[in-house]
Amino acid sequence: MDSSFTGLIASESGQSEQVAIEIAGSTLGKHRHICAFFRNAEEENRIMMPFIKDGLERGDRACQMVDPSLRDEHLRQLYAAGIDVAQQERDGQLEVLSVFDMYLRDGHFDLARMLDVIQQHISGDSKTPISRITGHAEWAGEDWPGVEDFLEYEARLNDVVPEGRDTVVCLYDLSKTSASLVADVLRTHPVIILGGVVHENPFFTPVEQFIAELRARKEAS
Repeated sequence: MDSSFTGLIASESGQSEQVAIEIAGSTLGKHRHICAFFRNAEEENRIMMPFIKDGLERGDRACQMVDPSLRDEHLRQLYAAGIDVAQQERDGQLEVLSVFDMYLRDGHFDLARMLDVIQQHISGDSKTPISRITGHAEWAGEDWPGVEDFLEYEARLNDVVPEGRDTVVCLYDLSKTSASLVADVLRTHPVIILGGVVHENPFFTPVEQFIAELRARKEAS
């Protein structure tokens, strides 16, 4: 991780309301909406499985949204990481959900509904276990009804995810994601994971500015 981001983390970590969370060998600061780019499943599992396991061992909740065609392999990887999936699911700590039941329920993407889903999963106060939410979003490059609102959803998540507590990691397989989508989602996340390293994102654009640009782009098309 670059030295400037190390300083940012160190200065923010002193805030008493923050919960220290580690991912990819770094301790997060106040920003917990993360965009993670991976070149393959092996790279993703190397970074994400310890993040999920650590959370479950600390009593956090984990909600993972995966492609149903990859669910069985994902469960195998969770077990291989030492996670008792069945027990964690029974205890209500772990949910492994289909992207089609979450992002694309009823065959379309609904911005307001999905923001509400995230709000339902995050902790409401310091007495509630925090959540570690991960979701694959390569489908956003396909022609689904409502997908034109996906980038606004990514931007507005910054107003939903509480600073210093719950963590939402948006996952993108670079082999399945277009360059144009990568360029846009980069602008909606204050923190990114690239090459297995956490970075403060220099391309992050303030929420309302980005949304205004999106709307101008739609009007011009």
